[in-house]
Amino acid sequence: MSETAALNGADFRSEWEGRVAFITGAANGIGLGTAQAFADAGMKLALSYRNEDDRAATEQWFASHSHAKPLFIKLDVTDRAGFAAAADEVEKTFGEVHVLVNNAGVSVFGPTDEASYDDFDWIMNVNFGGNVNGIVSFLPKIKVASGRRHVVNVASMAAFLPGPQAGIYTASKFAVRGLTESLRYNLAPHGIGCSLCCPALTRTNAWKSAQKRPDDFAESGFAPAKEGELEQFGTAFEEGMDPYEVGAKILRGMTRQDGLILTHPEHGVDFAEEYMKQVKALPIEACPPGRARIEQLRRDAMRAADEGLVIAMDDLT
Repeated sequence: MSETAALNGADFRSEWEGRVAFITGAANGIGLGTAQAFADAGMKLALSYRNEDDRAATEQWFASHSHAKPLFIKLDVTDRAGFAAAADEVEKTFGEVHVLVNNAGVSVFGPTDEASYDDFDWIMNVNFGGNVNGIVSFLPKIKVASGRRHVVNVASMAAFLPGPQAGIYTASKFAVRGLTESLRYNLAPHGIGCSLCCPALTRTNAWKSAQKRPDDFAESGFAPAKEGELEQFGTAFEEGMDPYEVGAKILRGMTRQDGLILTHPEHGVDFAEEYMKQVKALPIEACPPGRARIEQLRRDAMRAADEGLVIAMDDLT
């Protein structure tokens, strides 16, 4: 086992012990792996969930590992009132909240040109809207807390690498990427870290999302999966990374104040191809001095923001 694969949440206990974290979608998959790594680091946890069986299994894991029972909050991340109530409950229970991990997400695969409004609305409301709701509900409380604080938005490698069968999912993850990379600049002056995490293939049941579609978004433009097709697709996830390893890498990235947390090593060739595609698309022509000056101001402002300075509109012109 490599040094990276051997990462354990306990490796970061000195940095995070006693910190309070709220994690969405935390009773299975990457959310659960992150909760387990955080627990091993001595953090106090509030976990959102949807399924009672998943919650019971998660509670059993914590008990069997002699960890304190988390605060479980049943939450639909598209429910803004519910999210606000969750933030109040976490603060009331623990006194402060220091870490937010927006993890919950769904996907339905199919060609984007056949998608319905319900396909777009459901996936975007959960994957992007859930992040928005977490930020709006929890950031005021994180800002007034003391000590080390952090926000992690879990996207996907789809935030960089689009595919033909996951157009809406990809759009939602691109949106999370843009939101997070901009938010990082805004949180730096408050001493709050901010990371975008983009995992790739992980051993989860994410392929079952289509079976959990709410009645309110039942109309789909995608053809229903043939019998056994989803199950066959799900076998690919068995080759994925252990969710705990993803969670431990998130914890390491938070500790290092990494703006971008990439958990899987196998996508170097994809990044190289994407980079060259972008470089080749640039026009070969001179840039007028006025435009060049504005772009340099933008670069300087972003570097200053990353160092914790507040950037105003007049810094960009």
